[in-house]
Amino acid sequence: MTDTPKPPHAGDRLVASSAPPRPHRPARPARPAATAWHRTVSALAYLVKVASRVAALVMVLYAVFTVFKANPANVWYQFVESLAASLSLGLANLFELADPRWTTLVNCGLAAVVWLIIGSAVAGLIRRAAP
Repeated sequence: MTDTPKPPHAGDRLVASSAPPRPHRPARPARPAATAWHRTVSALAYLVKVASRVAALVMVLYAVFTVFKANPANVWYQFVESLAASLSLGLANLFELADPRWTTLVNCGLAAVVWLIIGSAVAGLIRRAAP
């Protein structure tokens, strides 16, 4: 009646698998070391992408402020409004709707989308400049 003590985790032992061994993947070829030119081009593309996203964010923020009737005397509202006026890409008066709030939403939203597209395209072109 003497039972042999079992290890605390008896079910955790390794068991040989009956499945056939998987073939090994060949090693990936080593990437060449990044040169200073590649790092510079990559950093420039990243900065272009970030700048375009910030511009799009300003446009969306101004549209949200306008739709939800933010206080125009507020310093933040005035700051975002002045940035949005300079970043509108000429799209501030493209569409005229019955409600001026929705006009601002549509026009600023369109400008934000254009900023995102232009930023991605320019960043892609900059990345392709690196051989």
